[in-house]
Amino acid sequence: MEHFCPLEYTLNFIKSKWVILIIRELSFGTCRFNELEKRISGISQKVLTSNLRFLEENNLIKRKVYPVVPPKVEYSLTDLGESLKPILDQMSEWGTKNCKK
Repeated sequence: MEHFCPLEYTLNFIKSKWVILIIRELSFGTCRFNELEKRISGISQKVLTSNLRFLEENNLIKRKVYPVVPPKVEYSLTDLGESLKPILDQMSEWGTKNCKK
């Protein structure tokens, strides 16, 4: 029987810096793909797309597609995604306290 580790379970969802940065940006409100791409320095379209897909598949974000031309797609946090905000806030506080100025 495998041992369940809550920390390991949590890390499965925030497994990369890109996931954390996407959640950070969406914590400020709904964004379109291009807005996320501009706000997250260094992320490629391919990496952003795959991470958005991962977050959507794991019910951390929702994707809303509008029936217009050109296509309009918006991303926002689900309640589950919102529940990660305190963890990100604590990570930010830790970074503020411990970064060398």
